Amino acid sequence: MERRYQGGYLRLSKRKVGPYRWEFLWREINPLGAIVRRKAIIGTVEQYPTASAASEAINGLRVSINEDRNRQRGQNITVADLVDHYKRIELSNDSVWHAYATRIAYQDFIERYIRPRWGTCNIRQLRTVDVEMWLRQLRRLNGLPLANSTKAKIRSLMSVLFNHAIRYEWLEQGRNPITLVRQSAKRMRVPDVLEVVEISALLAQLDSPFRLMVLFAATTGLRRSELFALRWSDVDFLHLEIRITRSIFRQVIGDCKTEGSRRPVPIDASLAADLWIWREATPYRGPDDWIFASRHTHGLHPFWPDMVLTKVIRPAAKRAGIEKRIGWHTFRHSFSTLLVGNGENVKVIQELMRHASARCTMDIYSQAKAIEKRIAHQRILAMIRQEEVQGFSIPTIRASA
Repeated sequence: MERRYQGGYLRLSKRKVGPYRWEFLWREINPLGAIVRRKAIIGTVEQYPTASAASEAINGLRVSINEDRNRQRGQNITVADLVDHYKRIELSNDSVWHAYATRIAYQDFIERYIRPRWGTCNIRQLRTVDVEMWLRQLRRLNGLPLANSTKAKIRSLMSVLFNHAIRYEWLEQGRNPITLVRQSAKRMRVPDVLEVVEISALLAQLDSPFRLMVLFAATTGLRRSELFALRWSDVDFLHLEIRITRSIFRQVIGDCKTEGSRRPVPIDASLAADLWIWREATPYRGPDDWIFASRHTHGLHPFWPDMVLTKVIRPAAKRAGIEKRIGWHTFRHSFSTLLVGNGENVKVIQELMRHASARCTMDIYSQAKAIEKRIAHQRILAMIRQEEVQGFSIPTIRASA
């Protein structure tokens, strides 16, 4: 079986031992001007059962082979070619530039939105206004408008793709058409936050270890990828703190989101006591065991966050009479908002949230409660009223005739 491409072809080759394998063959001109045949092994039929699957695997390779040709201004390079090259270089398992969760998110955006619309477009012919209009019309599978934050991420990824083309000299410097694409990241709705009474009501509906998960999330602000990646060796019971050294996404262990995320998280003695009680109760209590190890996997993996959320936490919230839509990030938003409501120092809040800047903490994660805004308004009004009263008490001094 053969499948031909411009500049090469794919074939299925028989081996003396083992399954058939896919090979990609092409010709190129060496420095002496002679034509040389080249061959690359793509993989076996077990890895790529169909020619289409093998074809996708060679796209990035084929673009790499033609890198010199792609630098010519007249060469037709499609967005699909650019995407395949970017995925091969930047989103492979060997790449150190992006965390696993980021690679998955980028691949999802590419295959769901970017490739279907722009795959056949020449990268030199893509227009700023066309992308801007397309982003405005993007919708979810259920027909509802896509969130502005998601559109902004897609726009940023497209900009990254074209910067990749510039880096490999397929486009001239300053020719990124996404630079001037306007797309707001403003939220379409304010995220829900839980009041203290609601958190307490939710905790009352939960048993261990799920109660402990929610208590940790609501009082430390840990991201779900950090919460479920905790091992017992990360807990320092003596100094009452937790070391954040890893994250987990779809059961794949990776690095923390940022360097700031690695800061130790302080825990109260009562929370440490709850944690110790759970350690005595769980069969997975070794230093390298997950704190929230799943019995279904015999402790090899932690619980799946989405499963816990949909099957345990949201039903518990419903029993507690909480009508707000709860996600794992709800606890992080609530934590930040409660800190602000308590009048904590902005720098302290930033450190507890482990953000790179206080602006992110205050602009994105924190909300002022209605009662706090009303009290602030009343204070200003009282100050002005008091000044008015004092002003009337000052005797009027008239100039002499």
